[in-house]
Amino acid sequence: MNRTTRVPRAVRRRVPTLRLAALCIATLPLTVAAGPTIEFGQGSTLNFTYGLQIWNETRSFTSSTNPASSSDTFLRRNRLALTGQYNDFIGFYAQLEAGGDGRGGSNDRSIFWRDAYVTFDYRDELRFIVGRVKNTFSRENLEACLEPLTLDRAEVLSYTPFAGTRDMGVAVWGNLMDARLQYRLMVADGREGPYVPDGKPRVTARVHVSLWDPEFNYGYQGTYLGTQKVLTIGASYDTQPDVAYANYPMRADAQDYKAWTVDAFMELPTASGVFTASAAIFEYDTGGAFAGSPDPGLSANSDLEGYYIKGGYMLPGKIGPGRLQFFARHEKLDYGVKTGIAEYYDNT
Repeated sequence: MNRTTRVPRAVRRRVPTLRLAALCIATLPLTVAAGPTIEFGQGSTLNFTYGLQIWNETRSFTSSTNPASSSDTFLRRNRLALTGQYNDFIGFYAQLEAGGDGRGGSNDRSIFWRDAYVTFDYRDELRFIVGRVKNTFSRENLEACLEPLTLDRAEVLSYTPFAGTRDMGVAVWGNLMDARLQYRLMVADGREGPYVPDGKPRVTARVHVSLWDPEFNYGYQGTYLGTQKVLTIGASYDTQPDVAYANYPMRADAQDYKAWTVDAFMELPTASGVFTASAAIFEYDTGGAFAGSPDPGLSANSDLEGYYIKGGYMLPGKIGPGRLQFFARHEKLDYGVKTGIAEYYDNT
């Protein structure tokens, strides 16, 4: 389970990515999260949390060569988390993941550590995280997956091309000006392995400004369900020198990786309901290495531009046992890759 109190592919051909809640009942996830807290010593605690997200995914194809349809029920997320606090300064978080079980007929997925890190909270202005932790680049990656606005995050756009959702490293972060301003700086492994020209670290910087209620945690939420009035604007920069050869067969023309994003999030509770809007633009750049003669491990999203826009509206008051929220999402991906003159990889 992703905790906001402590701090989270394949490329497809052109497909529609506008998602409407009213049209997605078949893919609506069922989410459950619960667990006990044990207290011991002088102010020490240990919390166990189990988070389960069950999906049913129904697809149909309108191609003249493939008019088939499919239905698949699987465990989208299946997590056991341990959150510990040794004292007022030192804590830890560890999360086991066995997600995807049952998807595509695979019922024996492996279990692995999704997160494992130690925290040192010297003061609100200066905090440290050491270990395997969420990349601090994009807002959507930092949004807790069990508190989303839409069904899920982007499949590609919100994740950096190297290390995915998490990375091993050290993050320094804190809140300033009564948490109106938040900063983060992370030094991590980034891209590693035999294909990398030079094993230099990856450096990520992020800052956000909260104009209404502050978002003071390391992680965000995709919606606060009307419990807060939020307007936050953020920006990030991500870089790693010498991550890939543009001419891998000759081991020549090493390229640096650079990326940036700007994002905005708003949630406004009113007597007429709760209005939510979020948007971000991205650019990932490795100097066109993928369009040259790259190594086999370099992915197409290493040179990518794109954006997403999503919005939601939650009706005032309860509808039956709970609240009803509608949402929509649109994104566009523009890869720096061509097959002849065709931009084969682009998505809208």
